[in-house]
Amino acid sequence: MKDAHPVVLTVSQLNSYLKNLIDGDEALNLIYLGGEISNFTNHRSGHLYFTLKDEDSTVKAVMFSRNAYKLRFVPENGMKIIALGRVSVYEAAGQYQFYVEQMQPDGVGALGVAFEQLKEKLFNEGLFDSAHKKEIPQYPEKIGIITSPTGAAIEDIKNILNRRFKYPNVFLYPALVQGDGAENDLVNGIKYFNEQFPVDVIIIGRGGGSMEDLWAFNSELLAREVYNSKIPVISAVGHETDYTIIDFVSDLRAETPSAAAEYAVPEYSEQQMYIDFLKSSVVRSAELRIEKEKEKLESFKSEKGMKTPLNLIEMKKLKLGALYEGLISNDKALIKGKRLKKDALVSRLNSLSPLEILSRGYSLAYKDGKLIKSVSQLSHNDRLKIRLSDGEALCIVEELQ
Repeated sequence: MKDAHPVVLTVSQLNSYLKNLIDGDEALNLIYLGGEISNFTNHRSGHLYFTLKDEDSTVKAVMFSRNAYKLRFVPENGMKIIALGRVSVYEAAGQYQFYVEQMQPDGVGALGVAFEQLKEKLFNEGLFDSAHKKEIPQYPEKIGIITSPTGAAIEDIKNILNRRFKYPNVFLYPALVQGDGAENDLVNGIKYFNEQFPVDVIIIGRGGGSMEDLWAFNSELLAREVYNSKIPVISAVGHETDYTIIDFVSDLRAETPSAAAEYAVPEYSEQQMYIDFLKSSVVRSAELRIEKEKEKLESFKSEKGMKTPLNLIEMKKLKLGALYEGLISNDKALIKGKRLKKDALVSRLNSLSPLEILSRGYSLAYKDGKLIKSVSQLSHNDRLKIRLSDGEALCIVEELQ
């Protein structure tokens, strides 16, 4: 009897067989698997590739984009998770791996991780910086409110505003505050008051609830819209112990919607008291000024000159006359001194005049219109003009000595 030929399988047949074997095992079709993420890759396709490991072993894992899109947090290397999925074989590589459908952090809720991750991201970008926060106007004329039109928050805000300042200019932008569509409504509310209907301050918020209920206020898109708002924003989400991302980004965080209304407007009675105080201060200041001026007037009236005003006028006239005479006398003395100085200067100038010199017997000789200063300038028979004090004479040079 001949030996039967052995069956030779291809690699693909083997991998396919193992895949069908594992896929047919109901115990591996839906399991929870806990471990630590390593070798994490967020592929541009949206698929997540990573390794799950414990102290002794590792297993390859993948989460396709259709499931990864639903995650509330971003997986990271070193993060411990609990994943729900199935075990199967990747035939092309001949390896088994874990296909993840759902995932949550181990020990901390997914929303809590997502909150802390986004908080750290926006903090590092500077969206929480106090230098960027705008002041809330002390006396706003228009207040914009973004919240549910049927919730308790809007009623609380209206009641506080009416009690504190009887404020008429309140404008509501109705928005969903939880569930699908809430994020878009809240973002559009900020845009509406910034771009279409400007107000002086915006209050955005809702009443208390679970973290899931408040999650729309942890939106990154909403946080950036609040940060970029040109109008001051007061966040008023939940109770005093509730914190959302927009509480850190807004210009002022209110513990509750009621507190936001108190921060938005002043207390009417307090303002009235302050106005009354200013009024009384102005009146008292005016009264003191009037009393002081009255005292000055009485003192002026009691002076001697005010009792006999004609005598005072005569005395002033005498003083004025004396001053006038003194000025005239000083002017005359000044003029006389100037005149004496002038006469002395004229006399001195006359003594230096050529005419004065000629009158003392001197004469001047000219040749061809030029003054003769030396015998060397003359020749025999030169014609000269001799200038004397009372006239001129024409001469001819006969001899030079």
